[in-house]
Formats: sequence, structure tokens, C-alpha cells
Amino acid sequence: MPQASGPDDVSGPRRIAFRLDPGWPGVRVLAAVVVIVAVVAAAIAWWSRPVPAEVRTPASASIAATPAGSAGSGAGLVVAVAGKVRKPGLVRVPAGARIADVIEAAGGALPETDLSQLNLARKVTDGELVLIGLPAGSAAPGGPVPAGQPGKVNLNTATAAELDVLPGVGPVTAQRIIDHRTRIGGYRAVTDLRQVEGIGDSKYEQIKDLVTV
Repeated sequence: MPQASGPDDVSGPRRIAFRLDPGWPGVRVLAAVVVIVAVVAAAIAWWSRPVPAEVRTPASASIAATPAGSAGSGAGLVVAVAGKVRKPGLVRVPAGARIADVIEAAGGALPETDLSQLNLARKVTDGELVLIGLPAGSAAPGGPVPAGQPGKVNLNTATAAELDVLPGVGPVTAQRIIDHRTRIGGYRAVTDLRQVEGIGDSKYEQIKDLVTV
């Protein structure tokens, strides 16, 4: 008669049981690992995020560097200089500049030029015509521009001395301008200067913006 196998019977297949319960200490370790992984992942995501680059244009840089209340102060003044200077024509000077500054910007006065009639300390205005080296009594040298003549020499009223200070115009050419004015009954346009003997294209370009009719 067969006998029942007991606990120590090794003749049959043996069943091995595994316990998956880690216990409370294991749960805490597992939770700590999960938290660390989450923190590391969040840190990686934060550092890998796209950061928009700040673009600073030259215009914005210059505006930021400009002190409050000084906007436009760097534009300066444009002044026409004619007469006995080394570089007659248009010069740019800072706001608040004086006659002395204008002469310096035009290269300085020519040798033996009489500046005693000029108020070198007078401030100039934008668009003004400054005449250097006029004979005494012929005009208001460096003085305010008369009404109706916005910084320019009037071809129909100017004297030979006033025309003489224009760049490229000497006593001979000044007299020719006056003679032509008499002959045609007055200039109707600045371009009429082209009809005057001795005034070519180059000289006309020098003085066209300094005269009016």
C-alpha cells in the first residue's frame, strides 16, 4: 500500500516560494530613489530649455547711452561761412557754438585777415551765414542776418564788398556780377549767375547755396 509523503520526502518535485514584500525599509528606499530621479529629470529639463537671446541694436544702444533731456543735442548746427577763411562753405558746429568756433571749423582765417570787426564771442544760429573779412562799414560782419535774407547774400542788393567774400569770388568777379545785374535789370533766379563771365560750373556750385534773389 503506498505511503503518504511527508515534509522530508524529496522524491517528488520541490516548490520554492519567493517573497516579494520588501518591507517598510525597502519602501522608503524605493521612494527616495523615485524622488531623486524626478529631481534630476526636472533639473535636466530646466537647463535644456531654450533661452531667447537678447538682441541689442546700435540704435537701442545709443538711445540707452543718451542722458535724459539731451535728445537731439548731438545734431549740432549747420552754418555757412564765406569770406577770408581757408575752407569756405557749410560747416557743422555743436549747439551753443560761437563765431570763433565757426572760423576754426572753416580752417581758420586767412593770413592778415582783420577780425577786429567781428564779435568772436557771439553765438551762432542754425542756417546762419557768417561773413569773414568784410571791409569796415560794408556790412555787419558776423552779425545777425537781416529780415528777408535767411542767411544768404542777395544778388540784387549786395555791394561789391559783400560779393567779394563769397568763396571763389574776388573783386573782379564781384564787379562782373554787379555789371550783369545792371545789364539784365536784376537777377530773376540764382541760376542767372551762370551767365556771368568767370563763373563756371565749379564756382557756381560753391556759391549757389550762399546767395539768393
